Amino acid sequence: MFMHTLADAVTRTPLLTGTSPAHKREEIRRYFHQTFSLYEALFDCIATEAAYYSRPEPLRHPLIFYFGHTAVFFINKLVLGKYLPERIDERLESMFAIGVDEMSWDDLNDAHYDWPGLAQTREYRRRVRDTVDRFISDMPLSLPITQDSAAWIVLMGIEHERIHLETSSVIMRMLPLEQLRPHPLWTPCTETGPAPQNALLPVAGDTITLGKPAGAATYGWDNEYGSKTVEVQPCRVSKYLVSNGEFLEFVQDGGYQKPEYWTEEGRRWLGFTQAGMPRFWRQHHGEYRQRNLLEEVPLPLNWPVEVNYLEAKAFCNWKAVQTGRHIRLPTEAEWTLLRNRIDADQPDWPRAPGNLNLEYFASSCPVNRFETGGIYDIVGNVWQWTETPIDGFPGFEVHPLYDDFSTPTFDNRHNLFKGGSWISTGNEATRYSRYAFRRHFFQHAGFRYIESDNPEVPVEPVNTYETDELVAQYLEFHYGDAYFGVPNYPVACVNALLGHLPHVSKGRALDLGCSVGRASFELARHFDRVDGIDFSARFIQHGFQLKESGQTRFAIPTEGELVEFKEASLEQMGYAGVADRIEFVQGDAHNLKPRFTGYDLIFCGNLIDRLYDPAAFLSKVHQRLNRSGCLVLTSPYTWLEEYTPKARWLGGIKVNGENFTTLDGLKAVLGEHFELVGRQDIPFVIRETRRKFQHTLAEMTVWKLK
Repeated sequence: MFMHTLADAVTRTPLLTGTSPAHKREEIRRYFHQTFSLYEALFDCIATEAAYYSRPEPLRHPLIFYFGHTAVFFINKLVLGKYLPERIDERLESMFAIGVDEMSWDDLNDAHYDWPGLAQTREYRRRVRDTVDRFISDMPLSLPITQDSAAWIVLMGIEHERIHLETSSVIMRMLPLEQLRPHPLWTPCTETGPAPQNALLPVAGDTITLGKPAGAATYGWDNEYGSKTVEVQPCRVSKYLVSNGEFLEFVQDGGYQKPEYWTEEGRRWLGFTQAGMPRFWRQHHGEYRQRNLLEEVPLPLNWPVEVNYLEAKAFCNWKAVQTGRHIRLPTEAEWTLLRNRIDADQPDWPRAPGNLNLEYFASSCPVNRFETGGIYDIVGNVWQWTETPIDGFPGFEVHPLYDDFSTPTFDNRHNLFKGGSWISTGNEATRYSRYAFRRHFFQHAGFRYIESDNPEVPVEPVNTYETDELVAQYLEFHYGDAYFGVPNYPVACVNALLGHLPHVSKGRALDLGCSVGRASFELARHFDRVDGIDFSARFIQHGFQLKESGQTRFAIPTEGELVEFKEASLEQMGYAGVADRIEFVQGDAHNLKPRFTGYDLIFCGNLIDRLYDPAAFLSKVHQRLNRSGCLVLTSPYTWLEEYTPKARWLGGIKVNGENFTTLDGLKAVLGEHFELVGRQDIPFVIRETRRKFQHTLAEMTVWKLK
């Protein structure tokens, strides 16, 4: 499936509709293989194996992770959906599962990872390609494809890989050029010249509806669906994207050294990075140059500048001072008003109406090349930052097999960018695509600006009420009311374990499987440092939000579609003084980073019967404890094959015809390194609705290192 030119690549997302399932099956198979091959062709630009393991961007994993991650995604989602009966390589499917969290822009993690070799990763990708190809051949398929179809999960994996085609190209752009090599497939634009003079053009206001219709004929991510009607006021919009030449005026006027142009977040970012120019600019012998994917060239003044949101915002503030006008970034709705000028959409257009979808260049190009109604680059060239923090539209629902695609970004810290870049393909290049990054992150992203008569930015605050039913249920379980006289479970667990361990050292504690974080806060009352780790970004974002803002909000069902809104406050719970002792991190209990060690206590609340290999986890957990450290487990022992294959249940089974309990299994696994020093039952109640509750009894076992 080698591609000789980008034109050979299938970059247009398939329609979900059709009349022939057989033809659609082959279309999906071709889209899958072309995506897989295109992704590997990007990595063919890497000249040395060492480059796969360096970290040119410290906020992200090395490229070996991304090379394996997109393949692992297919297997993990197909296994999670019970479409595949078994895994290919559990170690790799754990290691390559979770990317670097981006909760904090200065969260540099220099920990060593035992990454697999390049040859092993290539072989794993080959096996995944064969496995998914067979799955496509055999999967049930009826038309149209819907979100509960097996084919939807295949498309999810394909579109996910196309996202990482772009993010990986950004990381490669940060590698030293000697670690890369020219590649005939990735040919940049060679047209350069002086920057055109930008101008502000009038745009009439309108009432528009945002959101992808539920019956749309192409694949969509969860945040695209739902709908919201917005009244957009008249404004004036820049004719061109901000070019390198236009942005150079800001740089040469000392824009990076004048804090008055920067937001508070921007000033903190400047102080940390000491940035003095855009990330992909260089200065050499007094001349500016630009780093592209595989080359460094004299700064192309008529190409779009590529910056993060913080830099784009500072430029607009500078421009406002220079002009005496209300200059700012457009909102999502204002950008959509421009996008509505283009009738066509991928995959139906004859050719892309901008430098998009890899239909023209493997780089940006001049900002005055693609025009629609007098405005240039409405789509393509680079993503365009907006003033809008991403949120779900009314009607938003997560997909059950990718529940943390969007919800971790609904935090007022991730801003939308729109329109796609030169390497945005598939879903990314469609009308309704919505992608967001933290404001300090870099993509192939730039901006245009608008002038408004109103100095206020018409952006609604993100709805911070968690309405996902399962997450809200756990928020109520951790931070809500007590029912039927049963004490709060996380608090009761911490009180009980301290009763069993009166002399435990109070240095560092690990709350593993911390869910939404209540036990972490309770442990922080007694320990100097607490790490709260959970696999689900949907859950852990609320612990992090509480730590950062002091509150979290959620809506719990009462009956039918009726809900009750609730709020949890650190101050009211008495945790305000201990929040700075806690670090919340997304992670996999089976594959914790090496830095998570040296604990005096590890608490696993209702975790072990939700692990896919609890014995493997428990057999190594002692390595993360200090001498005389303690392990505390709680669980109702509700073993289910949807979480743990029956062959790996610790108990609740017959062995040689005799009953074998989970406690028997714990003693067998932990007995070599631990002594059982305590045991008790702890009840808990989970509210489902106002009149429906689960009343459960968990067993706590307390283990001390021998």
